[in-house]
Amino acid sequence: MSRPEVLPAAYLRAGTSSFSEFVSQVAPEVLPFQHSGGSVGDLAPHGTTIVSATFPDGVVMAGDRRATMGNLIAQRDIQKVYASDEYSLIGIAGAAGLAVEMVRLFRVELEHYEKIEGAPLSLDGKANRLSALIRQNLPMAMQGLAVLPLFAGWDHAAEIGRIFSYDATGGRYEETAFHSVGSGSIFARGTLKKLYQPDLDLRGIATAIVQALFDAADDDAATGGPDLMRKIYPIVMVAGPDGVSELSEDLMTEITDDVIAGRRIRPDGPAAPLT
Repeated sequence: MSRPEVLPAAYLRAGTSSFSEFVSQVAPEVLPFQHSGGSVGDLAPHGTTIVSATFPDGVVMAGDRRATMGNLIAQRDIQKVYASDEYSLIGIAGAAGLAVEMVRLFRVELEHYEKIEGAPLSLDGKANRLSALIRQNLPMAMQGLAVLPLFAGWDHAAEIGRIFSYDATGGRYEETAFHSVGSGSIFARGTLKKLYQPDLDLRGIATAIVQALFDAADDDAATGGPDLMRKIYPIVMVAGPDGVSELSEDLMTEITDDVIAGRRIRPDGPAAPLT
């Protein structure tokens, strides 16, 4: 008679509520941070520009659709903005493959915590968990495979939308009003400095973000603008008190058409008032 199989001790131990720490004990080889090798940054597709901004009903996040590999366009319709759970969003810039794996792991991390503890993490707690995942990726970042996400969500306690940015070591920074990461971020933030207003409605803030991505694509070769022939538009998602949703393709078509119509008159985009 064969002996019954016994689960490894790690499965039976009452331990951490962190899924990534559990996996690092029982199957570390499946984590995206455990690969090794030389400098391969130029060989992997990279995501580029992510933009986020708050408005009275929550927080909006958008990303262009282009992934680059050196001087080549690796993908024209990559998704860079995801719902991390019911009330938060994550946008990815950097090494695309590792970034997507990190998003998947982060989603499971949040779900695992809720199942173990019986309650969801606070928005600050979610931001801290993402910081820990980025810190685990530091060896890969040193090889040129950095992942720099942008995190945002609805804070039920404060009843506002909040935005968090990170550096390659996992440092967490809360941003005010709006922020952008990626190769075109400096141009996108410049646009939002002109166009952002705290009282904009959803369509208004989405239009401002599309304008910001348009300017980023205008000055940064790695950022892709709207592709009218292929009907590829930026993905725009919103997190608010009622949860996470994505703006429909019809609405994005309308907003993009309005932006392009204005650019035909003034190619550099709308001017901001001097006072």
